[in-house]
Amino acid sequence: MTKVNSNYVVIMAGGRGERFWPMSREATPKQLISILGNRSFLQEAVDRVVPIVPAENIFIITNIAQVQEVRRQLPELPGDNIVAEPCGRDTCAAVALGAALVGQKDPQGVMAVLPADHVIPDAGNFQRVLQDALDFAAHGNHIVTIGIHPNEPATGYGYIHCGEKISHPSGARPTAFYKGKRFVEKPDLPTAESYLASGEYRWNAGMFIWSYPTVLEALQQHQPDMANLCQKWAQSPSLSSMLALLEVDYPPITKISVDFAIMEKVSNVVVADGAFIWDDLGAWTALARHLPLDPDGNATKAQFLHVDSSNNIIFDGRSPDRRSPITLVGIHNCIVVQTNDATLVASKAESQKIKNLVRMLGENPDFKHLA
Repeated sequence: MTKVNSNYVVIMAGGRGERFWPMSREATPKQLISILGNRSFLQEAVDRVVPIVPAENIFIITNIAQVQEVRRQLPELPGDNIVAEPCGRDTCAAVALGAALVGQKDPQGVMAVLPADHVIPDAGNFQRVLQDALDFAAHGNHIVTIGIHPNEPATGYGYIHCGEKISHPSGARPTAFYKGKRFVEKPDLPTAESYLASGEYRWNAGMFIWSYPTVLEALQQHQPDMANLCQKWAQSPSLSSMLALLEVDYPPITKISVDFAIMEKVSNVVVADGAFIWDDLGAWTALARHLPLDPDGNATKAQFLHVDSSNNIIFDGRSPDRRSPITLVGIHNCIVVQTNDATLVASKAESQKIKNLVRMLGENPDFKHLA
């Protein structure tokens, strides 16, 4: 039996793989591909937490289409720790499932819920903040979230308004903690500028830390049906019996995000200051922040030659034996991606429409295999 107040990590690794097509596909979405290095985003997410949480205490919540690839990429995790949702029901259901997996092993366990697809090159500082947050959540009924220092007035992220600074319950720590006053949705530009100027706001990175009793209480108060399911699953005598329950219980669950379901309603939020480099790398256009730029502003991960072309993103995802130069003439502000079986050319300004293209592929019998 796992000791009381053990630490756990639940990594949410679902998604459909639309925004990074053609590199990402339904069976291999963003978190399962390598874009910036040799490891996938999911593998890097696990690499970041194993120094502070043992492999047997790390759970992956994924889906049926991706579970086989997740297991292939993470042989160091016990097979039973990689669990597929029967169907997608948004993040609150995934949180309830993750909590049940932890509660089944340790009814007093403290868990961090983390996304699988973030870029955090500063692993040491991240680990320090996460450890301090886990320790904070172990002392009392606290919902801890890691808020990221905004470095621009971004309109694509939700924000957390921080109140007064509060002390760590077990003494001074390197991480600063604040009372969480409220979660706010993605703002318009003037509002985002005011948030940045105030210094009182952090980006909501979707990282939550709490004990099993604390998250269960929050569900009981604000999502009682979900709380009942969470308890029911946690009381299953084995993983196989829990999975059998999921097949029946999961499809009728109402789709709702954990932000709407819990975080925007509770009053016991504590914000851990995420003073480390972070990016959620939400689309191809974000690569310009991480790849070297040539004198004309082209961000490239490819053999690339051009004439009078600027501010493009060029990515070669073909297998090494099939790579050849990607060449452009008079092309500006575009995304060009090649894989073994598909090519994308898109205006950077219209990159949000890539998901529409993926849906079209999925509806076409000749190209469905590419979606």
